[in-house]
Amino acid sequence: MTSTTEADEELAERLRQAIGRFVRATRAHADTLPPTRSEVLGVLRREGPCTIARLAGRRGVRHQSMSRTVGELELLGLVGREPSPDDGRAVVITLTEAGVAALEADRLARRRVMAEAIATRLSAAEREVLDAVPMLLDRLSAAAGDG
Repeated sequence: MTSTTEADEELAERLRQAIGRFVRATRAHADTLPPTRSEVLGVLRREGPCTIARLAGRRGVRHQSMSRTVGELELLGLVGREPSPDDGRAVVITLTEAGVAALEADRLARRRVMAEAIATRLSAAEREVLDAVPMLLDRLSAAAGDG
């Protein structure tokens, strides 16, 4: 394994900070769902129906806090409750069609905010450079998963 240099460490930190700022700025201008709710809906979208305990564990919060968030999402019609197929005594939280639509609306809004910024703030040459970034980030993500 190749050891990292100080320059690699500095680049990694600048990249980490820039990606964080970019994500926060985009969400601040585009998202309609509060982050906590959006994150719970995202877990349900990626992983399917979950118990409140599993959702709390995935989010690193107390069961009580997750129960409150799920209750709020349920009142909004974004999630529902169903009996667990594995344990008749347990209940799983499911994503409703309205929940899927809310997630998609925020993703579309983020995409439009990004596209507008790309179109208005970057030159053609900068857009060409930016075009390589998703592939590079995918490679870095795959490498981080190998470690």
